[in-house]
Amino acid sequence: MKRLFAVALGILTAIGGFVDIGDLVTNAQVGARFGWSIAPAVVIGVVGICLFAEMSGRVAAVSGRATFDLVRERLGPRVGLLNLVGSMGVTFLTFIAEIGGVALSLQLVSSVNYLLVVPFVALAVWLLLWRAKFSAIENVLGLLGLALIVFAVALWQLGPDWGALTHQALTADKPADEDWTTWAYYAVALFGAAMTPYEVFFFSSGGVEERWTSKDLATMRANVFIGFPLGGLLSLAIAGCAAVVLQPHGIMVDTLGETALPVAEALGKIGVAVAVLGFVAATFGAACETGLSVGYSLAQYVGEQWGKYVRPQAAVAFHVVLVLCTLAAAAVLLSGIDPIAVTEASVVFSAVALPLTYFPILVIANDPDYVGEHVNGRVANTLGTVYLVLIVVAAVAAIPLMVVTGMGQ
Repeated sequence: MKRLFAVALGILTAIGGFVDIGDLVTNAQVGARFGWSIAPAVVIGVVGICLFAEMSGRVAAVSGRATFDLVRERLGPRVGLLNLVGSMGVTFLTFIAEIGGVALSLQLVSSVNYLLVVPFVALAVWLLLWRAKFSAIENVLGLLGLALIVFAVALWQLGPDWGALTHQALTADKPADEDWTTWAYYAVALFGAAMTPYEVFFFSSGGVEERWTSKDLATMRANVFIGFPLGGLLSLAIAGCAAVVLQPHGIMVDTLGETALPVAEALGKIGVAVAVLGFVAATFGAACETGLSVGYSLAQYVGEQWGKYVRPQAAVAFHVVLVLCTLAAAAVLLSGIDPIAVTEASVVFSAVALPLTYFPILVIANDPDYVGEHVNGRVANTLGTVYLVLIVVAAVAAIPLMVVTGMGQ
């Protein structure tokens, strides 16, 4: 029963924790402009994150060591440093976006300008990272994030033409007035949002925090292969709601409030209240995950003590990094930069950093010195190789598409 409960809780938190500010904004924008015609990018991204999250979780469970610790040792300090700079830069950018997302979510409730809320959000995030247990951060915020299921309920309540939505998804049937370059830009953005690098860093480091062993592999795989795809369905539901309600009226999504409009039409004020709770929980949880991931990455690379499983006095450098990153993120937001613009940039640059993140994981997951008999099988290696090709294509195309389309304008 204890293991069954652990599986169920892990699946639920994986669902609630899968959607962050990037998924909320990007999926709503895409649904409002393209319907479900770019839905395959979400599906492909979810399969990819499941594939590499399982590898990173397996490595952590068998070796007892996290990603950056092994990357530096296995591939050398130069490759490790390149990985660190690229991945940590994107993760920090995402951290800024998530704190901004929490502030924007609270603005919907209080009508107080989000800039006045940012310092309090940053303080709350730092206090949680400093004092709360790892399991509390993951489980409580993940479970509260399940409130985003309201989008799936709203989509069902709206009674869409499922045949038309499915046809859009299967045939990439974009609107006639949209360019293919813009379609491709948002496809890369959705792919990057689904495969954000911090997810595997947090997942593998979390496995070390929770002291996974090879006995936990079944539980870990259930969390990945059930929880993540169900979280992906939430992303599709957000896009579907926007496609049904916003696209026919030509309404573009530029704010979190507009993301919630379809829920308001389908379920009224109560639905909106549940959606806002989901916004706050999802963005706050992702802020904690990205903040921890920055600290994890740097501490693991330089060989310093890290993690929530040790007292702060024993991991001073790790906690100093968390403080500095939180202060820097708050300062960037208080400069007046639009959090939504930061979010859009973060998902595109996530695509750019993907090869730096996932190639080392594939290498380590095939090394018997680290995983023994649990090395990748033929299917995992075949899929991993295919995905590396897709990842490189997305990384190469991301910046040119961003420039040519003016960030999707």
